[in-house]
Amino acid sequence: MEILDSKVLVWLQSAQYVKAMSGVYVLYDKNLDVIYVGGSENLQKTFESYVNTDFEGDICKQKTHTYQRIFVENPIERKTEILEDYKKEHGKIPCCNDETG
Repeated sequence: MEILDSKVLVWLQSAQYVKAMSGVYVLYDKNLDVIYVGGSENLQKTFESYVNTDFEGDICKQKTHTYQRIFVENPIERKTEILEDYKKEHGKIPCCNDETG
């Protein structure tokens, strides 16, 4: 289930080429189930960290197969909105957000 109005991208093939801009992102598992919604002031730094450290040992996020991202000026506010909408529709937040807060 895609929740952003952007193309779904294969994680390792394109994550390392993200621009250094603020934005929100959604991580999906191989079944295209949402596992995490995140926000960052610098998507390039966040994604580089994820790629270089294999999600810093986060077993939940290591299930990432594809992702979406959009550039926004206020990523924390937009992330909160996305999570609220997701919870209204599904009755819960994505599994990796549930573990990390």
